Amino acid sequence: MTSTVHTRHPVQAAAMVVAAVFLLVGIAGFIPGLTTDYDGMTFAGHESTAMLLGVFHVSILHNIVHLLFGIAGLALARTVSGATAFLIWGGVVYALLWLYGLFVDQSSAANFVPVNTADNWLHFGLAVLMIGLGVALRGRRAVAR
Repeated sequence: MTSTVHTRHPVQAAAMVVAAVFLLVGIAGFIPGLTTDYDGMTFAGHESTAMLLGVFHVSILHNIVHLLFGIAGLALARTVSGATAFLIWGGVVYALLWLYGLFVDQSSAANFVPVNTADNWLHFGLAVLMIGLGVALRGRRAVAR
């Protein structure tokens, strides 16, 4: 009997976990109860009154972006370079989204994502976490499992 040892680099594992969380959040945004004021959800824009967990402003577009980000993360996590790119560049995207949220008038048409203060802090945390994981784990060795 032969045994196959699979190795997964820590940056790949981290990217897979982050991607899975994005998928779960994207799905949760479409579940009434987890998303309050579900009937007030619009495709995009600040007019959407839906709130994931009653805290984070969401729209159909916002949920789709989370789903696509999760799918991209899982696809990129198949290689060390892809996983690293997903974490670092995904973190950069969230840093830009955080800055966007700081400067956009939340009641204007420019707030098409839509974002609120809770979203802004979450985006900041995601940027720090994703970039930190990508940088910290890219030089580690793969572990057999």
